[in-house]
Amino acid sequence: MNRPENPFRQWIQLEQPRLGTRVVFATDDFFAPKERLIGSKPPVFIDDKYDDNGKWMDGWESRRKRTPGHDYCVVRLGVPGIVRGIDIDTSFFTGNFPPQASLEACVSDDEIPEDGWFEILPKTNLSGDAHHFLDIDCEPVITHLRLHIYPDGGIARLRVYGEIRPDFSGTDGVIDLLALENGGRALACSDEHYGSMHNLNVAGRGVNMGDGWETARRRGPGNDWVVLALGHPGIVEAVEIDTAHFKGNYPDRATLAGMLVPGDEVPAHDDSRWQPLLPETKLEMDKQHVFSDELLSPGTISHVLLSIFPDGGVSRLRVNGRISGDKNA
Repeated sequence: MNRPENPFRQWIQLEQPRLGTRVVFATDDFFAPKERLIGSKPPVFIDDKYDDNGKWMDGWESRRKRTPGHDYCVVRLGVPGIVRGIDIDTSFFTGNFPPQASLEACVSDDEIPEDGWFEILPKTNLSGDAHHFLDIDCEPVITHLRLHIYPDGGIARLRVYGEIRPDFSGTDGVIDLLALENGGRALACSDEHYGSMHNLNVAGRGVNMGDGWETARRRGPGNDWVVLALGHPGIVEAVEIDTAHFKGNYPDRATLAGMLVPGDEVPAHDDSRWQPLLPETKLEMDKQHVFSDELLSPGTISHVLLSIFPDGGVSRLRVNGRISGDKNA
């Protein structure tokens, strides 16, 4: 199966288990457990693998329904968010995928809510062994999703793309303006051949070389870059560029620039409005580089541009500062 282009790559994957998201209920998961539905890795197929209940499948799969009704499962998000799009992935499910699915959402403090559900995706036709990228128009910040399949079958992965909208009221002092939990997110990059740009602002240090942003080896002119949105506009006081685990493939040098843009505008990497934040600086392998005195003063910014020369891998980027200005300016 050829993987189609992901139209939601600028949004955060809200279903990630490392954010605390869990599948808390399923009407049936006889053939494949509900927890696999949000597995962090792409699904795989192992031709000769079986378990006590039959063919091993990498996803959530219910048994063949012999009574009226349909199956569903409930996903509790680790961090509440706004859903912008989803991917219902039926990879490797060919004769056992559900013909249709729908999705509901709710806001609740309960582990498994009974009430308050509202539809965000009507009953939609599915195909086997395919990605189904679907736009979602849902402005409320939600805490739970309920995936219905009709009548039964298997889903390899449910990907939920959106944004985190934290409450900044009462926030004082220095915070990581780019942190995932504070609403920061990567928007675009030149290349992410080996590692996703969305790894740059997750909590903690990288666990290995795959848990960072890494580009392919550049064989021509130019350099690699990534554009990221802060969770809230602010004044930057310190930044950290962490090359943890990158030893023979860390960037030789890096720069940072900042910009204040209104609303949901996504600035291009070559936009003339970028203002220098960190001058071109040498990097070292497998090291946390912290900069404060070296920083320039572009004022209040909402976005940052990390440029690396010429290519390579960065594990984490921290942008520490104080919130300033209007979130929706």
